[in-house]
Amino acid sequence: MGIEEHLGDNIITASLDKIVSWGRKWSIWPATFGLACCAIEMMTVASSRYDFDRLGLIFRSSPRQSDLIIVSGRVSYKMAPMVKRVYDQMPNPKWVIAMGDCACSGGLFNVYSIVQGVDTIIPVDVYIPGCPPRPEALIYGIVKLQEKIEKGTLKHEEPPKLHIDSNKKY
Repeated sequence: MGIEEHLGDNIITASLDKIVSWGRKWSIWPATFGLACCAIEMMTVASSRYDFDRLGLIFRSSPRQSDLIIVSGRVSYKMAPMVKRVYDQMPNPKWVIAMGDCACSGGLFNVYSIVQGVDTIIPVDVYIPGCPPRPEALIYGIVKLQEKIEKGTLKHEEPPKLHIDSNKKY
């Protein structure tokens, strides 16, 4: 009784939200932001052994061509403005992965010079724990991000508000 019976087997109907979300899910272009040892694991993911490209990911060197930033490693207060600037230069919609204990929570560097989690600077969509996390963990994080993107919609959504302390140095 639906429209599919009248159109035949060669036509597929879907909502625009599902088609766009499907396209975004399989064409993520990450901007890399390797700050420490986790960046080596991130580079390993792009090797032939793990074949990151099969997930539709192509590393980009420009934030203006990227929709995902992978922050891997510890973020110092000196680097925090640069991380924020790269994130701000990315077009919407954009996503963030915090890779490694240091990016997620400061890790074992509970000192004055290290940001205790990159989520105090930019909103994070997926956290990947580990010191350093294995390439399989990053692939699992990408799959989780793809699931989140697939549930997305074209409706305008406000970016999450961050409660940033104005006394911080970044």
